[in-house]
Amino acid sequence: MSSFNRRLALMLLLAPLAACNFQPVYGPGGSGEVIRNQIRVSDPTTRLDFEVLSRLEDRIGTGSTYELDFNIETGQRDLAIDESENIDRINVIGSMSYTVRAAGTGQIVDQGEVSTFTAYATTASPVATASARRDAENRLAVALADQLVTRLIASAPGWP
Repeated sequence: MSSFNRRLALMLLLAPLAACNFQPVYGPGGSGEVIRNQIRVSDPTTRLDFEVLSRLEDRIGTGSTYELDFNIETGQRDLAIDESENIDRINVIGSMSYTVRAAGTGQIVDQGEVSTFTAYATTASPVATASARRDAENRLAVALADQLVTRLIASAPGWP
């Protein structure tokens, strides 16, 4: 029979968090409240912009207190080449610069850049390769949007 007490262990692990004012992001008074349903994202101009917009609205909603503008740049890098010198795997690299402004004044409250990559495999079928590329671009858009939300949550407590 073990004398291990899970509740005591959990309290001991969480005690340092309480001492440093740990607060859930989406809890009452958390920084998630600052951005939740408060940001209007600029209208999309490309398919990738639309994917990012869709993910952002799923994660943080939409509002009119702040305005978010972003710009996505993508590229690709060949990763794997087989013995016949055919490219088998491609990285899709993306970066997104962003600016958040207060809607009433136009004052910049946050700006920066996030970046990441995804990959896809090529096949002998052009249709399958195009579908894989599109899927990789969609995953890239979701990853960029998720990184952006994390940055916004981190910086939101300092916004006016």
